[in-house]
Amino acid sequence: MTNSVVSRKASALKLPRFGRVFLVLCCLALCPALAIAQKENASLSGTVRDGHGSPAAGATVHLQAKDKGPSEGSTAQTDSKGQYHFDGLHEGVYLLFTSMPGYEDSKIPPVFIGPNESKSVDLTLGTPKNPDAGQPQFYDQPQFTVAGVTDTTSLGGHGSDVVVRTRESIAKETVSLSKPAPNSHSADSAIEQELRSKATRDPASFEANHRLGQLLIEEGKASDAIPFLDRASQLKPEDYGNSYDLALANADAGNYAQARDQAKALLATHDKAEVHNLLGNVEEKLGDPLEAVRQYQRAAELDPSETYLYDWGSELLLHHAPEPAIEVFTKGNHLFPHSVRMLIGLGAASFAHGSDEEAITRLCEASDLAPDDPAPYLFLGKLLRAEPTSSPRIVEKLRRFATLKPGNAEANYYYAVALWKLPPMPPDRARLTQIESLLRNALRLDPKLAAAGLQLGVLYSEAGRHPDAISAYQGAVAANPQLGEAHYRLAQEYRQIGQTDKAKEELRLYADCEKKSAETVERERHEIPQFVYTLRDQPSPEAH
Repeated sequence: MTNSVVSRKASALKLPRFGRVFLVLCCLALCPALAIAQKENASLSGTVRDGHGSPAAGATVHLQAKDKGPSEGSTAQTDSKGQYHFDGLHEGVYLLFTSMPGYEDSKIPPVFIGPNESKSVDLTLGTPKNPDAGQPQFYDQPQFTVAGVTDTTSLGGHGSDVVVRTRESIAKETVSLSKPAPNSHSADSAIEQELRSKATRDPASFEANHRLGQLLIEEGKASDAIPFLDRASQLKPEDYGNSYDLALANADAGNYAQARDQAKALLATHDKAEVHNLLGNVEEKLGDPLEAVRQYQRAAELDPSETYLYDWGSELLLHHAPEPAIEVFTKGNHLFPHSVRMLIGLGAASFAHGSDEEAITRLCEASDLAPDDPAPYLFLGKLLRAEPTSSPRIVEKLRRFATLKPGNAEANYYYAVALWKLPPMPPDRARLTQIESLLRNALRLDPKLAAAGLQLGVLYSEAGRHPDAISAYQGAVAANPQLGEAHYRLAQEYRQIGQTDKAKEELRLYADCEKKSAETVERERHEIPQFVYTLRDQPSPEAH
């Protein structure tokens, strides 16, 4: 060691005590700042557009961490191209909305921003306060024509039967997103009793009968509403609002033929989007999907709202017309970029078209747009079950689902499946331990989740833990006796330990399950005919 080095070390040791304490305090103060600097380097940017899709210059974008007060938020102004930007953000969930003179404020679902992430979120201004400012337009004629329907009994599918069934299942679940759940919460009983009393005391009162009918529809009591709305209709047959409510009540009560007649009568004098949309719902129930899709299209042309565009796209998807559905959902996503279900619909249509990567991208975008909404994750998980492998992107989204919803059994299950299918396969010991923990937690939260029991059995079987595998498979078939794969795998386990009689019985049950499943699928394919459609300037697509 040289003298100069020794001299420098000696000088350092001779620092006054105050100087050493000062250095330590400086380091301690600097470390958190460095840590914050490392964490707070995420960014958020995007474009704000008006209802016509044009960039909105001079709009104000408000950003607020979900766990903070409004006073701690930030704002940014859009430039001449309608673009905004926030940087120095930390990981978390943020609230985001736009404001601009002449427009209502426009809020979107909470946005999740990961560490070091550069996220892009486009926004749309709220409804113009001036009615003459115009509404969103579909811009141009659709590039497709739906010409008819065909029986699906002779149609095949692309890929394995699992993939085909998954596509059909996802299509049906996409449609269900457009149907609000019945209102199970009773309205203020005092209000209902008061309206009933008024209608009883003064049966000739149009107002009393109409208001009571409206309230009963909102409560999910459509059948109860019909007599009061019918009486109001006799008192004032020219009243549009009551006539529409009567058609709606009959549709909700399952009186589809009456609802159709009433809706068509309304259209003769009131060519309104809501009537066309209602008629589309009724025609679908009456087994005329071609007329249904025409009514949905007309509703969207008259009023290209999020609801009417979504109903149109989901009807196309339900009847095996993925390319037209993609066109409608793409336009809907452009007009309503903060609509989670529009992104889900676009993902489902892409999956039905065989564009799996595009489907995954859209569902991931939907989960980022509304991190607290389970729907995008559940669709992503169902899609994953038909995929041979997972990916880090899918794992990250389903990890977030399980983190945000630790008490959700499906969140734990789908995260486990994503980890299981992630290369390299088979998983290493640490990943296997994590997967087992997630599956056991899923079953603890929901013992009836047969798919989790089946996956747990597969995990034990791969590890050579045959008694544990048998127990898991037994739990799966107890939760769902029609789960054919669980019976089949249980038979293999019984064969491994020499219990051939039990193995034969499980194989017999497996064969019965497969037969019933095939019959169910065949029946459903009969019930859901396929649209025959043509794309402009392209040859007609072959049947899928």
